[in-house]
Amino acid sequence: MSGALAQFGQYVTDHHHWDGPRGIPHRTVEHLRLSVTAMVAAAAVALPLGAWLGHVRRGGVVVQWLVNIGRAVPSLAILAILFPLSLRYGFGLGFWPTVPALVVLAIPPMFANAYAGVRGVDPATVEAARGMGLRPAQVLSRVEVPTALPLILTGVRVATLQVIATATLSAYVGFNGLGSFINEGFRQQDDAKLLTGAVAVATVALTVDALFVLLVRRATPWRMASARPSRKGTT
Repeated sequence: MSGALAQFGQYVTDHHHWDGPRGIPHRTVEHLRLSVTAMVAAAAVALPLGAWLGHVRRGGVVVQWLVNIGRAVPSLAILAILFPLSLRYGFGLGFWPTVPALVVLAIPPMFANAYAGVRGVDPATVEAARGMGLRPAQVLSRVEVPTALPLILTGVRVATLQVIATATLSAYVGFNGLGSFINEGFRQQDDAKLLTGAVAVATVALTVDALFVLLVRRATPWRMASARPSRKGTT
């Protein structure tokens, strides 16, 4: 293991591995581009639909079905199906065959959390908003979604981390992301490349996770205020 770590140290300190399309920065950017594209597409489907179904308090069976399907279908199987279709219809290697597989992976946690968050809003709060004359769409956008925001962001956070990790599979269909280091490391029996890919993916995931923690704190400041212990009555 110490030998592999030494090779890893030599690999990442070699400036040649930080330049060009096969370098660490370029592959990191490509990995993020793939992940962000998939997340944006999945969020555009999952969040509005989940929030609306939670608002009307219907579709619980659909939610459970969707979550189970998302967990049961392997991303690699979707890639295997879409790869020849992508070549046949001119979408090329790597990027576009991988995006749908990641979208399918990302939808269930975002959809389920948006649904559960909005549906779980206190009915008394919703009735009070309606009593103030807010229309259904205003109740959803001004009351239910802000109240459910912590749970919604948790779903986005979970989906994002899953997508970042699973995007490494794109290397098997010719995409030049961080998964290429892992794929090449296995094929060439190169521990340095293998560790570089694994550490890079873990670093990206941890960085994104930390950013989500900051986002949740800024988007839901009332939670931080309520979590602080009261100083009344202390000496």
